[in-house]
Amino acid sequence: MDRFRMFFQHFQSSSESVMNGICLLLAAVTVKLYSSFDFNCPCLARYNALYGLGLLLTPPLALFLCGLLLNRQSVVMVEEWRRPVGRRKKDLGIIRYMCSSVLQRAMAAPLVWILLALLDGKCFVCAFSNSVDPEKFLDFANMTPSQVQLFLAKVPCKEDELVRDSPARKAVSRYLRCLSQASGWSITLLLIVVAFLARCLRPCFDQTVFLRRRYWSNYVDLEQKLFDETCCEHARDFAHRCVLHFFASMQGELRARGLRRDPLEGSLETPEPLGPPEDQDYGSRKAHLRAVCSREQVDHLLSTWYSSKPPLDLAASPGLGRTGLSHRAHMVTPGTRLSQHTDV
Repeated sequence: MDRFRMFFQHFQSSSESVMNGICLLLAAVTVKLYSSFDFNCPCLARYNALYGLGLLLTPPLALFLCGLLLNRQSVVMVEEWRRPVGRRKKDLGIIRYMCSSVLQRAMAAPLVWILLALLDGKCFVCAFSNSVDPEKFLDFANMTPSQVQLFLAKVPCKEDELVRDSPARKAVSRYLRCLSQASGWSITLLLIVVAFLARCLRPCFDQTVFLRRRYWSNYVDLEQKLFDETCCEHARDFAHRCVLHFFASMQGELRARGLRRDPLEGSLETPEPLGPPEDQDYGSRKAHLRAVCSREQVDHLLSTWYSSKPPLDLAASPGLGRTGLSHRAHMVTPGTRLSQHTDV
């Protein structure tokens, strides 16, 4: 269990590696899904295009949405875009950088599906078999327009009796497969060229802007993670304090009514003075909860965090969070002993 916890913490600390791994996993799942998928074109003039284009575009859309859902930065990006300005201004460059990072990872699996479908050619043949110009093929000269449309609709179904041994079907199917594979290889080459140019031309631009956006993008993600962890820690401590306060009050009420007896002597216990909850919590070193005594204060704390996050200025931060959530200790002078919990 400890090894699993260390493994999970490692992947939590390196979110970029996790996202790259998720992208590769989605791409591998895409290849497996497409290879195991049984493609059956309806071979009807009204439904061929709908079915072919649906299988060409609908699974990539679903994979794209899955990529957005699995990427933590997509939620962080939307929260950063929608949050009030408060004491911290918003940088649209950071949001654009996060958006480009999210889209690049989310587009990996859909592009794999589209390229596989185009290189295979079945979806393309099914979708565009009725759009072929009959004048390009000599075998359609003796057919009426209705017969031509019926024949073209049956092209994807090579086992159909109408087109089973027809050389025209093979010619149309070969023509559409060539177009599909040419489109697939063209898109692949275009993506490689774009990636190559982006890689080569990046040093030509201002690297300081790129580094700043990358740094603050990672900061926003890590800040949200630390806030969630600190909220869990704070909620656990606050619940512990409420439970202890409840049982302490119940003990005092039982003693005041004389209902609690000593199990050894069978006599009533003498009431013992109960100190305030702050003194009881002092022994457990929950100092960060001293100023938080009610649900309204916790709600106010959380709404303050959402409406006006603290400014990114460490020199001005002391004194702002006397009632804030605690996760890290203050910077102190050498020789000063640090407590377990301090305010941020």
